[in-house]
Amino acid sequence: MDNLTHSLVGAVMGQAGLKRKTGLGMPALIIGANLPDVDAACFFWLEGTEHLGFRRGITHGPPALVILPLILASILWYYDRWQTKRGTRPEDRVQVHFGWLYALSFIGALSHPLFDWLNVYGVRFWEPFAPTWAYGDTLFIVDVWLWALLIVSVWWGYRREKSGGNQRPIARGAIAIMLAYIAVNWTITWAAYTTKGTLSEPYPTEFIASPAPIASLSRERIAKLEDGRWVSDAWQGEDAGYGYRHSVETQCLLPDFDHETEHNSQLDAFLFWTRAPFGTRAEDGSVVLHDARFYDPRARDRFSLALPNVECEELGDD
Repeated sequence: MDNLTHSLVGAVMGQAGLKRKTGLGMPALIIGANLPDVDAACFFWLEGTEHLGFRRGITHGPPALVILPLILASILWYYDRWQTKRGTRPEDRVQVHFGWLYALSFIGALSHPLFDWLNVYGVRFWEPFAPTWAYGDTLFIVDVWLWALLIVSVWWGYRREKSGGNQRPIARGAIAIMLAYIAVNWTITWAAYTTKGTLSEPYPTEFIASPAPIASLSRERIAKLEDGRWVSDAWQGEDAGYGYRHSVETQCLLPDFDHETEHNSQLDAFLFWTRAPFGTRAEDGSVVLHDARFYDPRARDRFSLALPNVECEELGDD
């Protein structure tokens, strides 16, 4: 999910009562909920599509979820001591307990890969032990309704607390609604996979139910048909048939890339990350690789890779 969602999840957990466990509990939860995204620093040293094979991996796995919260808790602990020495420590801050600081940092960090799992991009829970992608296909990466729920609850709880009231029932109610919302969306996705996106044969050979950005209770149906084409309800193009509305007019037969990846780190990273690869013809007749989850012919495709040395052989050609 996006970092605003992660931050709001940390904040609402704090307002539900966890922030009372120790001084600086709220920063531990909010910053902790964003810690695994330190892997975004890879943009400073990786090029092209190499980041696709790096993100949501090593910093989202078990070792990082133990070590990163420990680093955060230590920084917050020493920050409190530093303020005490300078005489700038707020008088109303409760005593800082290192054990609880670490626990809250860990809880915040643990929430991050769990929420990342909810969308079609996926996450690698077990890095570096097993480089396996897991996909929840439950929420769009930026869910505006989740934003609205969490922003209102955090703001309402803050106002309640400032006026001397108890904000915990508000936060706990928001968490209950959030979990129910996630459960409803998971059920919709489960139903889509049960029917493979269609109620009649022929069923697709591969199928992805992708949550829509605004209409969060609907699913974009992305499917690979028997002839090898990837199709989608959302693309603009020719009628795909088999109950699917849109297809890319020209799709290329993908060759065996086993030998190519040894000398092309961009291709190796793309193939490791992709879940639904297909190729389109470039103007010079070469292949451009895409992923059907993130393909939009009306916009610049950030999730694509040009292969100028690979000639496009159209699907269906003899």
